[in-house]
Amino acid sequence: MSSFAISQPTWVGNEPYAPPSSRTRSKRKLAASPRTHYAATATATVSHRPTNTNAIRKHPSYNDKDGHLIFYANTFLDNRYKTISIVGKGTYGQVFKCYDVVLDKLCAIKVIRAIPKYVEASRIEIRILQTLREHDPCNQKRCIQLRASFHHDDHVCMVFDLLKMSVYDFMKHNHFLPFPLYHIRSMGLQLLSSVAFLHRQKLIHTDIKPENMMLKDTNSKQQPLTVFDNEANQPVTVQRQVLLDTDMQLIDFGSATFENEYHSAIVSTRHYRAPEVILNLGWSYPCDIWSIGCVLFELCIGEPLFQTKQDHQHLALMEKMISRFPTHIMSHPRAKRYFDSRGLVRTPDDADIDDIETIQMAKPLHSQLPQQNSLPYKQFADLLYKMLNVDPNTRITAEQALQHPFFTQKPEPSFCLR
Repeated sequence: MSSFAISQPTWVGNEPYAPPSSRTRSKRKLAASPRTHYAATATATVSHRPTNTNAIRKHPSYNDKDGHLIFYANTFLDNRYKTISIVGKGTYGQVFKCYDVVLDKLCAIKVIRAIPKYVEASRIEIRILQTLREHDPCNQKRCIQLRASFHHDDHVCMVFDLLKMSVYDFMKHNHFLPFPLYHIRSMGLQLLSSVAFLHRQKLIHTDIKPENMMLKDTNSKQQPLTVFDNEANQPVTVQRQVLLDTDMQLIDFGSATFENEYHSAIVSTRHYRAPEVILNLGWSYPCDIWSIGCVLFELCIGEPLFQTKQDHQHLALMEKMISRFPTHIMSHPRAKRYFDSRGLVRTPDDADIDDIETIQMAKPLHSQLPQQNSLPYKQFADLLYKMLNVDPNTRITAEQALQHPFFTQKPEPSFCLR
């Protein structure tokens, strides 16, 4: 993979391209929740099958002070899964890369912390995953499938297929350069198909983001891309990696919620959080659509649409980039404190000068897209505005989005070159 050093890359298209006011990944990290990856890591090729069953050594049951199972390599969980390495860790627990001696294949095992609230949450997650598998046994809807579950003393363990890499990690390895638009179209179709399926099962994912989109294959080819070097004040050509296969799966149903069951007040990782969640107006299926809109923008630009960690600034950026909020939202008793007498998002008295400047410099969403006059990008912008409608009552649904011209109209021949 080629490396390069240019600051704040922007695209050279038919029209001047207005980049987001800030392109620092560090802002994202401040607000991001712990990342879970059911991903393969480089490991030497060895035989994992035990030579004799008497040699099987059960994984010890020692926990650290936070209730995480202390990892021991080359031991067995459930007398079947040989531990290899840790490939993920979060507030819920850890993910072990293991070898299934029965099926003769690698797998990922999510090992939940031995803490009652996480154990109870895992039972809900298992029930959700079992529901999904029951209604999609062949996994046509691309939601990760639970292969098995068991207990290791006080730890709930869930077995999944071992996937390659998250979309976020691919972006990171690709220097956060944008995906081609035809890849964004493919990923958007997959995401919306998955979410439409979830919504038909009365489920809301609540945490859609690039970290929870897992690629099945990371093979790629190099492709030149013209970007603008702001320091040199001239266009330069760099090499980006372009996936050969965009097939992916939606993962992490630990926060998923049935529509008729308890809803936490706050859901979603900050950058992908819908306005109705921030304003505490209650949330449902539309919050997933908002998250997908944020993700598709990020795939196109390489940076999150809303780079913030504070509610007032987040709402103000929505107002500046998308649209003003309708009266029925501004006048809601829970939302009134966020708006001034003019119906605009209020600037807090203790607002940081940098935060104020970020809001002032924010540009409308469509002006941040490259090639603004081309039909595919016009269709893409229209889709984004419908998905990022600040009013959840009129936001496009997953089923409706799948019928949008961006997905249904046959692309022009040059589409695959963008």
